[in-house]
Amino acid sequence: MGCSSCSTGKDGKPSGCNSNGGCSTGGCNRLNTYDWLASLDIQDTDGFDLVEVSFKNGARKAFYHNEPHTRAIIGDMVVVDGGNGYDIGRISLTGELVRLQMKKKKVNEDAPLTSVIRIANERDLERLDEARSKEKRTLIRARAIARTLNLDMKIGDIEFQGDNRKATFFYTADGRVDFRELIRHFAQEFKVKIEMRQIGVRQESARIGGIGSCGRELCCSTWLSDFKSVSTAAARYQNLAINQSKLSGQCGRLKCCLNYELDSYMDAIKDFPKQVEYLKLQNGKASLMKTDIFKRIMYYYVTDEGSKMGKVQTASVDRIKEIKAMNKKGEFPVSLIDFSSYEVEEKVDFDDNLTGVVELPPEEKKKKGRNRNKNRNKGRNNNNNNNNKSGDRKPKPENKKRNDNRNKNKDRKSDSGKNTKRVDNKDKAKDSKPQKQQQKGKNEQNKKPEKQFKKVFAKKGVKKPVNKDRKPNDNKNDNNKK
Repeated sequence: MGCSSCSTGKDGKPSGCNSNGGCSTGGCNRLNTYDWLASLDIQDTDGFDLVEVSFKNGARKAFYHNEPHTRAIIGDMVVVDGGNGYDIGRISLTGELVRLQMKKKKVNEDAPLTSVIRIANERDLERLDEARSKEKRTLIRARAIARTLNLDMKIGDIEFQGDNRKATFFYTADGRVDFRELIRHFAQEFKVKIEMRQIGVRQESARIGGIGSCGRELCCSTWLSDFKSVSTAAARYQNLAINQSKLSGQCGRLKCCLNYELDSYMDAIKDFPKQVEYLKLQNGKASLMKTDIFKRIMYYYVTDEGSKMGKVQTASVDRIKEIKAMNKKGEFPVSLIDFSSYEVEEKVDFDDNLTGVVELPPEEKKKKGRNRNKNRNKGRNNNNNNNNKSGDRKPKPENKKRNDNRNKNKDRKSDSGKNTKRVDNKDKAKDSKPQKQQQKGKNEQNKKPEKQFKKVFAKKGVKKPVNKDRKPNDNKNDNNKK
């Protein structure tokens, strides 16, 4: 995986890698290839003299003849013949795997290829670092010049040759661009030989690099070497929403990863029936909404004839094939769901006597508070009245005691009332107004505990206890003591 911090030092070792200049682990260069034959204990008697050399951390690769006197192996920085001068790169692959790479890239073995001159020394690596340091400021200045000339093009990357004699400008444009005047300005500004090379949008993203929506580095800048055409049909087969912002990558085109799983989807779709977008039912029709390819389920929107609203129903692929065959014969099912596949359990009726359960009537909620006490008192009074009316029945001994207690209480009240009247008549002439007010206050204080007693015991339904041995005049004496 390539990174911007992985640059070469004075001795040719990459500063961002811990493999000490080998780069055999595949952690430094982009588009690295693994030499799996090197790990086998097999010696090749007929060696292949061509090697693969990568430039600018794998941004560009080319094939060269490796002469025996150079003794260069994988990972060595070498000086190669660039036609107009020399260039410096790293050997990325040797042996029989180079032959396979040449077949993949359609390079003929008999084609005229330049050779490796020698292994790079310290002076060569210093000049390479100088060339790489010029690329950023040259790119900024080149874009400014192209903008002043109003050219419809975008300069994406610049690569200087190892001897600083040549610079290659990679640009993208929608059509043909007349850059003859632009080359003159570049030659006067940078004083090197200029080469303009037009590339596609995907090649530009591969050279620049970046992070994809998956969170990893772009496939085109790490391992993907050839670009296949991607169409929106790949997204439709995978039931993906046609959203341009989500389906496009850093280059602005459809993502290359849409083709990765397309073959498995195409194999699964072969078993699905065709021309089943609309199916007829007895009371309406069903229109296809979506399909779950791996679960083999199809979703339909079912509408009745009389109503516009419908329901979503699911059916298996086999069931849809049956309905399609029925529609060809002129038969229409009731629903998409196959009710014959469901098993209905028969209900067994048991007699009431078998269970032995007795059903009780629902309980009535009892009223709370004083109403409950009133109902109780009403029931007791009615029972007493009924007992008094019926001549044949004798009153119960409990009712006799209650009646005797009530009569005694009445006599006491009448006696106490007479005594108070007598006292009031005797003392009328003697007592003055302030004495009468004091007496009223005392009478009210005496009445308060009785009221409190009635409130407390009325809630609980208990009456005030009465002492049978107490005389009627004792009430008067107690009040006077208080």
